[in-house]
Amino acid sequence: MKAKQSLGSRLAEGVSGGLVRVFLIVVGLFWLVPTIGLLLSSLRSPEDIAASGWWKVFTEPSQITFDSYAKLLENEDITGSLLNTVWITVPATLLVVIIGSLAGYAFAWMEFPGRDWWFLGVVGLLVVPVQVALIPIAELFGNIGIFGSVLGVVFFHVGFGLPFAVFLLRNFFAEIPRELLEAARLDGAGELRLFFRVVMPLGAPAIAALGIFQFLWVWNDLLVALIFSDSGSQPITVALQTQVRQFGNNIDVLAPGAFISMVVPLVVFFAFQRQFVSGVMAGAVK
Repeated sequence: MKAKQSLGSRLAEGVSGGLVRVFLIVVGLFWLVPTIGLLLSSLRSPEDIAASGWWKVFTEPSQITFDSYAKLLENEDITGSLLNTVWITVPATLLVVIIGSLAGYAFAWMEFPGRDWWFLGVVGLLVVPVQVALIPIAELFGNIGIFGSVLGVVFFHVGFGLPFAVFLLRNFFAEIPRELLEAARLDGAGELRLFFRVVMPLGAPAIAALGIFQFLWVWNDLLVALIFSDSGSQPITVALQTQVRQFGNNIDVLAPGAFISMVVPLVVFFAFQRQFVSGVMAGAVK
């Protein structure tokens, strides 16, 4: 005789059923509607955009044109800002990952005076809002001559990205079996060799998840870049905002520029999706 299932068991089976999968697929498609709409708008002429909605492309495919992207490549403000975005995002991401990994390993496995108090200080920095530090750091960067430069924007992102990076990686590295590290030390491995040969491979999922978080935050940032960059160092987010303010009717430049700005983080996320999920799941299990 089959045992009577509880209400919780029946609900769990219902949630894991095919109907829920269909619902999640529908939600995912609705989430992609703005992206699809922006893509199709970037492939239409300004006249067609003004006359009808982007969905008109499905009934009139002849509206599709790449003239807007050709015009975008002729706009030095947009193309230069895209390059600035790369120069800001890549160093800010790499520095946070590298420094955060080294500091996380030190806090997890190295003994030094005041280690726990230093780590509490790092955790305390997590609650400091970005807005509180904008004016003091702007004055500091102005005094040392890096305000309005790419270097200043990178330093700001690195400074505010490190507390989370150290906190995340320290907790992940602390779960590595001590016996594994002791065995490597008995084989003559120093701290650097131990870090690069043992800790880094084991922590790759968490490091990949951190890299994705940092990349998305820096690439999509507007507030910090709006304050700490000038016309020669502004990233794509500021450039698009400036174009909207100055030329509200140049949709033929704004649409493809906005789509490129949005699609790059999506490509990065989906390219490293497996590592991201592995890092999140590993942290949850631990």
